[in-house]
Amino acid sequence: MRPFEKPKNEIEALAKRFCDHLEIEMGRSKRTLDSYARTLSYFFLWGNIRIPADITAEKVREYRLYLNRKITRSGSSLKKVTQSYQAIVLRTFLKYLAKQDIPTLAAEKIEVGKSPDRQVDFLEYEEVESLIQATVGTTEKSFRDRAILELFFSAGLRVSELVGLDRYHVNLDKEEFSIRGKGDKLRIVFISPDAKTALKNYLAKRVDIDPALFIAYRKKGLMNKQGAKRESNRLTVRSVERLVKYYAKKAGIVKDVHPHTLRHSFATDLLINGADIRSVQSMLGHASITTTQIYTHITNERLKEVHQSFHAKRKKKDSNK
Repeated sequence: MRPFEKPKNEIEALAKRFCDHLEIEMGRSKRTLDSYARTLSYFFLWGNIRIPADITAEKVREYRLYLNRKITRSGSSLKKVTQSYQAIVLRTFLKYLAKQDIPTLAAEKIEVGKSPDRQVDFLEYEEVESLIQATVGTTEKSFRDRAILELFFSAGLRVSELVGLDRYHVNLDKEEFSIRGKGDKLRIVFISPDAKTALKNYLAKRVDIDPALFIAYRKKGLMNKQGAKRESNRLTVRSVERLVKYYAKKAGIVKDVHPHTLRHSFATDLLINGADIRSVQSMLGHASITTTQIYTHITNERLKEVHQSFHAKRKKKDSNK
């Protein structure tokens, strides 16, 4: 059950109204609502916050110091982006209270600060090819796994989007389909010739009537332990994460490869080959161009390498004259 479903005090009742506002008026996804509720609940519990007046500048300062000094189970500090997210959620909640004319700390008193640039890990095209080739085999699982990797690189899907696909969603004849991503936003994604072939080969192997596009095979150890009790043998997010890591290791790729690495690789490949950033934003389903701009640093570096390589060849030619 999500926090605040049964409010215990005034601040929790207001937080519940805030989450309802995000769901109804703002159209936020269930995942976002759960995240916001957990974040606020954690702060309320830590600070013994019961009424809006309990949220003071000093209390927020102490909480942010606590977060900055907190050590996780893995023995590391909380990432700056995680700390910034906590501040953003609290500031958004305070803005909501202000609009409701409820006296509390002004949202402007909370400064989020600049987060460090995100590190984007991606695969070179040759590495993507090696990853896909590692699936070679004649079993249903091999055909399924190749289709998954090809579709990841062809459409730039999030792993949650991929596992949510049903067979009827994908139109192989039109080589495109619509996907509902973050924030319930609809976008069109495209199927490359290689992905189309892989999907056709995989679906031709299927003899079941499960509606899920990608299913688990019990004897292969990839199905959820509760799979026998479910209506569908749909692959889980965790199963796909393990699958991608398995083939990365098999292909000899030393990078820490996740499904999102393939999404990054998709975007980077498009930009390196001349796609404009607005088109990439649309294909990724980013609400803000700022999110897509994390890739520009990578592509700028790659252009620099091309530039240097071109001039090196030119100098070599000039010296041979």
